[in-house]
Amino acid sequence: MAEQVHRVISVNDIKTMKVLMGPADSNWRILEKNFNGKIMSRGSEIHIIGDQEDIEKMEKILSSLITKAEEQEELSEQDTSLAFSLTGERSELAADPVQINARGKAIRPKTPGQLKYVQAIRRNEIVFAIGPAGTGKTYLAMAMAVAALKRKEVNHLVLCRPAVEAGENLGFLPGDLQDKVDPYLRPLYDALYDILGPEVFKRYMEKEIIEVAPLAYMRGRTLDDAFVILDEAQNTTKEQMKMFITRLGFGSKMIVTGDITQIDLPKDKSSGLCHVTKMLRGIPGIEFINLTEKDVVRNPLVQQIILAYERYEKSPDSDS
Repeated sequence: MAEQVHRVISVNDIKTMKVLMGPADSNWRILEKNFNGKIMSRGSEIHIIGDQEDIEKMEKILSSLITKAEEQEELSEQDTSLAFSLTGERSELAADPVQINARGKAIRPKTPGQLKYVQAIRRNEIVFAIGPAGTGKTYLAMAMAVAALKRKEVNHLVLCRPAVEAGENLGFLPGDLQDKVDPYLRPLYDALYDILGPEVFKRYMEKEIIEVAPLAYMRGRTLDDAFVILDEAQNTTKEQMKMFITRLGFGSKMIVTGDITQIDLPKDKSSGLCHVTKMLRGIPGIEFINLTEKDVVRNPLVQQIILAYERYEKSPDSDS
């Protein structure tokens, strides 16, 4: 039998300990369930007893969770569960946040896939992020864009989506241009409200530091000193994708996000996102990041839904 090791980890204060433990000790039960040893809380100390290897893993997990508990008013069961799927990347995931949102909450990559995504954005001019809903493709890109803006690495942000449901022909919709495109751009607004807060977002929009527009309005432009994000790119045609990525100017970054399992284009149109994955790989300065159900940071049930769809689509009955 391996020798048992006893370690004591100190928490700064009782408040942090309460956040760490969660409502009705829900997070603590997850820690105990996933640890092959004993874990106890005594005041502002955590005592862990177990094999050396298990102790080292639990120390890394607790270190990260304690950092989050010090920054946040609440630590979710999801945060605690995710911690156990992360090993070697733990120290990098717990490093300095990408950005602090309007509520003072640190925005960090939460999975190894998200960490690779953030690192890819830092070292490339163009990054394609492909993966299912809930993997943080758009939100992390927004956070990186705001961080670049605040560091004065870029002068403005340009955020766009294809308005597929209106066929990019918005003329028949009521209201002015803003009224016409708002329904298609609402997810982008929501992310910016959370990261910047409504007042800062409104000020940036008024000063045209942030531009949110449908994809069709990018034609003919050259985007210098900008952080440019194209969301829902699976719904671009090949022609639209070529038009968009050739807008890249000097001193700019471009992030293209999409989910190739949710293409809403007519059957006679090919997805521009699917097309570029075959064309542009291997070009220096361009990187493709593929996120999976393991990177989903919404309700854990979303992971199971994604897997169920994947199994069904691969089954003989999928065409019925």
